[in-house]
Amino acid sequence: MTQESLVTDELKAAIGVESAPALNEVEKGAIRKFAQAVGDPNPLWQDEEYAKKGPYGRIVAPPTFLVTMASGRSARPVRPPMRRGLLDGGAEWEFYQPVGPGDVITCTSKLAEAYERPGRMGTMLFTVTEQTYINQKGELVAKRRGTVITF
Repeated sequence: MTQESLVTDELKAAIGVESAPALNEVEKGAIRKFAQAVGDPNPLWQDEEYAKKGPYGRIVAPPTFLVTMASGRSARPVRPPMRRGLLDGGAEWEFYQPVGPGDVITCTSKLAEAYERPGRMGTMLFTVTEQTYINQKGELVAKRRGTVITF
């Protein structure tokens, strides 16, 4: 008996469909709280006088601050065909521009790929999502590629 593919027609149709854009306004207090929450004491994130003399001339956010941003609703929301278990398969980041207070970051998201692999507990479904972050000047700030494993 052959098993049906976990990469359904619905999943295939959602690949490459970009979400609606989500606007995210960057606030100095949010940067400070994030840096404190992750235990990063770098004065570039919190000390205005220090940051003014630094490479960016202002306070900037830690690169991973972008995880706090909304990425917009999917134009084609898809539920994986199974939901017994869910794992974070990791993320890859590319950073291009710093982000600081007053910036407005537009984030979009899309399903980049979906594939399956055998595992000890059965077939696993891998879904890879890409987020793109653009600032108010139209500059690419960062890209994120994250994987979720469902089994």
